Amino acid sequence: MRLPVSLGREFNLFWGGQTVSLVGDRITVFVVPTLMIFALHASPLEVGIVAMAQYLGIPLLGPVAGVLVDRWDKRLTLLACDLVRLAAVAAIPVTYWCGVLSTPVLFVCVALISGATIFFNIGYLVAVPTTVPEDRLVRAYSRLEGSSTVSEVAGPSIAAGLYHALGVAALLVDAASYLVSAACFRFMRPWGNSTVHQGAVRSRLLLGFRLNWADPVLRRVVVAAVTLNSGGPIFVTVLPVLAYQGLGVSVGVFGAAMSVAAVGAVLGAVVAPRISDRLGLGRTMAWALLLHCLVGLGILAAPALPAAPVIGVTFACYGFFMSCINVCGAPIRQSRMTAENQGVMHAAFRTATWGVIPLAALVGGLAVTLLTGSLGVLGAARTVMVGGTLLAAFSFLPAAGIQPLLDRAKRQEEPMLSGSTP
Repeated sequence: MRLPVSLGREFNLFWGGQTVSLVGDRITVFVVPTLMIFALHASPLEVGIVAMAQYLGIPLLGPVAGVLVDRWDKRLTLLACDLVRLAAVAAIPVTYWCGVLSTPVLFVCVALISGATIFFNIGYLVAVPTTVPEDRLVRAYSRLEGSSTVSEVAGPSIAAGLYHALGVAALLVDAASYLVSAACFRFMRPWGNSTVHQGAVRSRLLLGFRLNWADPVLRRVVVAAVTLNSGGPIFVTVLPVLAYQGLGVSVGVFGAAMSVAAVGAVLGAVVAPRISDRLGLGRTMAWALLLHCLVGLGILAAPALPAAPVIGVTFACYGFFMSCINVCGAPIRQSRMTAENQGVMHAAFRTATWGVIPLAALVGGLAVTLLTGSLGVLGAARTVMVGGTLLAAFSFLPAAGIQPLLDRAKRQEEPMLSGSTP
């Protein structure tokens, strides 16, 4: 069996730091709603409010973040973001031990983590093409997506075990993971110097949105992502309420089920490059969007069937197709933009497509709260999750036209590369 081809020291440092950090992230994502439900006795609405904080900074900071990241040293920016997130995560157990942890305090901590993550993610997307050659981008994104999904496999079980053993102190593991990530950036060679030194902030902000809308491929990707993110976060936000309060699943069982579920996501990250080589990036992404949403309906099998296997199998399929979407989506966007405008393009994309997530998360929690009186927690959660996943399924429609546009662009490039006229 041949070992995977190395993509170089710089990428390996970047990849290693992110792998450790991603495992830590899964701990916080798992522990925060668990802590709210069991320790703070939070309502579904309060869970939705804190989930909203996870994405609230995107519409507020997203556009300006792209402009600033283009002007800053990106390696140092990513390092600083890790340190900010370290402090915000560590503040949660500290306030708990001091007896002052509450939903507003969690909201502030999660919002700070979200704000730093916005800057981090923009620099992160710019970092990949600076550490590997263009012909290995899909392979690099596949490895990063593999790390993300491996963290989803290990993270929930680790988080459940740590929460059982340490309680809120489990969050300190995530804080330590940010320190590892920051150290990896520190030991990389300098890269990611400022690409834009002048130009009004307003003009750069508007440029990012114009670039996403003017390009026909990017425009379809944006519309598909907005549609997906209008329904998908409803589904994900309500899941802990369904599991803990509706189905009576324990923390340990839920963690194990989510780890089993993430096996599908790992498989998706591994096979997505092969599928896209056969079908094309655009076609693979479009069908993955549709199937990612429709498999979520499998959650309706509980409680007629045992809850843990239903959650595990449903989310294994859910994660498989989400990995395919992520592996294909990033190279599509990268291929449509020059290096000097990558930051503002990604920032505007994140703002437009993730800006709907806070509202979707809030709607999910609010809808369950309003429907619980008439349907009960289980019925309300199931109804809201089905509505969210059906809404997200409409993302297939704009995405279906991406592959023909990519094929047309490729046909137009071939004569130019061969030196002949079309």
